[in-house]
Amino acid sequence: MPEVIYLYDGSLDGFLCCIFESYAKKEIPTDILQEELWEPTLYSVRAVPSDVAHARRVLRRVAVLSPYAADLLQRGFLTCLDRRELFLYRMVAKLLREGPGFLRNPADEVLYPIIKAVRALNGEAQLLRGFVRFSEFSGVLGAEIEPKNRVLPLLRGHFCSRYRNEAFFIYDRVHREALFYADGKARIVPLEHFEMEAPGAEEAGYRLLWKRFYDTVAIRERYNPKCRMTHMPKRYWNTMTEFQPPSYFRAKNSPSERAVPFAPNGRPGLAKPAESGPSDPG
Repeated sequence: MPEVIYLYDGSLDGFLCCIFESYAKKEIPTDILQEELWEPTLYSVRAVPSDVAHARRVLRRVAVLSPYAADLLQRGFLTCLDRRELFLYRMVAKLLREGPGFLRNPADEVLYPIIKAVRALNGEAQLLRGFVRFSEFSGVLGAEIEPKNRVLPLLRGHFCSRYRNEAFFIYDRVHREALFYADGKARIVPLEHFEMEAPGAEEAGYRLLWKRFYDTVAIRERYNPKCRMTHMPKRYWNTMTEFQPPSYFRAKNSPSERAVPFAPNGRPGLAKPAESGPSDPG
C-alpha cells in the first residue's frame, strides 16, 4: 500500500473529510497535516478538499456508534495534542473496526492520549472562565487570552449567557482567532493581526481600581507564591489586569504622569508583577 500524507485546510470539517477520504480510497494515511504546516517530504501528498456533506456523514456515523466518541472527537480537535489528527483518526478507525467497547478502558493506548488532552482542554476552559479580564471600549467589552488549547468554542456559551445584553469580543493571541458577540449572535472568526487600543480615561481608572483592590486585600504575612501559582498559574498572568506594568493603566492621549479619574495618584500599587515580592497591602 503506497504511503500518502493528507493535507487539509485546518478545520474540523476538513479533518473529517480526511477520514472520509481514507475509507473511500481504502488507504491508511501516513500522516494528516494542515496545509500551512506541511513541509516537502519523500512521501506522496494529497490535498483533501473540505466537503460539509462528507464531514457530516463521518460525524453522524461516529455519534451513532458512540456519542461519547463523537464528543471526544470534537473536543480532541481543539486540543494542543501533538499530531492530534493521527490520534483522532486511529480512535475513529478503531471505533469503526471494533465497536465502542474499548471506550470503557481509559488506559487504552489509542484512547488515553486523547482523554488526557481533552481533560487539559476542559481544565483550561474552566480556569479562563474566571481569569478573563474585560475592558470597555466605547460600549463594547474586549479581552485577550493566551491559552494552550483552542478554548473559545468552550467559552462561548458561558460568556454569551453571562453578558447576553452586552456586545463583547475575546481575542485568542495564540491561535489568532476571536469570539464576537452582539445582539444575541456569536461567531468565532480567524483574526491574524489584532492590537488592543489604549483605554479611555474612565476605563483606565477602573483598571487602576481593580489593581488597587488586588493589592489592598493581600495579606503580607500570608504571602505564599507557590499557593498562588497553584490556583492562578503564572502563564495566565500576561493577560490579567492585576499583573500588568504601569503603561497598561495610562489613558490614551494623556501624559504618563497625569492622574486618572477614580484612582489615587493615578498609579498602580505595584510597578512589577507580584512574584518579585509580597503584594503591597496598600
